[in-house]
Amino acid sequence: DKSQAPTSDKVEALWICYYSNIFNPARIKVRAMQAQLLKRNWKNLPEAVVIEPLIRNAPMRLGAMLETSEFQRVRETDFSLVQPPRGADWSALRDAAASCRGCPLWKNASCTVFGEGPREARVMFVGEQPGDQEDRTGKPFVGPAGQVLDRALAQLGIDRSTAYVTNAVKHFKFEPRGKRRIHKTASPREIAACRPWLEAEMELIKPDLVVAMGATATRALFNAPLKVTEHRGTILQSALNRQTLITVHPSSLLRLPEGVDPEAEFARFVSDLAQVKPFLTAAQKV
Repeated sequence: DKSQAPTSDKVEALWICYYSNIFNPARIKVRAMQAQLLKRNWKNLPEAVVIEPLIRNAPMRLGAMLETSEFQRVRETDFSLVQPPRGADWSALRDAAASCRGCPLWKNASCTVFGEGPREARVMFVGEQPGDQEDRTGKPFVGPAGQVLDRALAQLGIDRSTAYVTNAVKHFKFEPRGKRRIHKTASPREIAACRPWLEAEMELIKPDLVVAMGATATRALFNAPLKVTEHRGTILQSALNRQTLITVHPSSLLRLPEGVDPEAEFARFVSDLAQVKPFLTAAQKV
């Protein structure tokens, strides 16, 4: 009986503190709490002294949480807004992507940079996101990274116009530094928000081989954070059910660490892309 119960518990204060901190004000379901343990029995719980105040203060705490930058960013990613038109041709798909508001990146970017290339392309190159020049022109891979890609393909005797070229993320993410705009890596949520457009492009083009260039492209295609360094140069079946060659993004060859031989790294990139050649055929550009 109660007389046999200990009169003090050294761990009780620690438990109440722990309980208060894991109590999530955004997931309160009072009826479920009462169904699992009747309210008249709450007085027997050590945490009973804080349950009612926690419930009472939950709306205020939730409001404070939603005002933080992290929750604001999450709220601004509205996946219901990302709805590529089904059965659309390439032009209609591109025009629909231009008005996408699925994540906040559109606010600062100059335009949506959609893919381009032949409708019958057997190979699709997927980069990470547009850069400064791509954002200004509205075309993929026209900046320094695009020049590296063109040089590698030319060395293999491949005409880039026979392939479809796009990015996993369609808007330029950057932070301003003076007059320059410095590239910032897209977050997993931003990659996920843009993934329906990549899927729609793939459904339209139906490539035999997809080339994932860089970590962002690899994550979008496999729907998982695969390490490029571990799988580079290999062809795997992606989550989108396509044969996918994994390699580095050409921009990585422009910012190699000191002591790394740029010619050797470029030769390795060319060697990765050599696996593309058997898949390519000439086709009319859209």
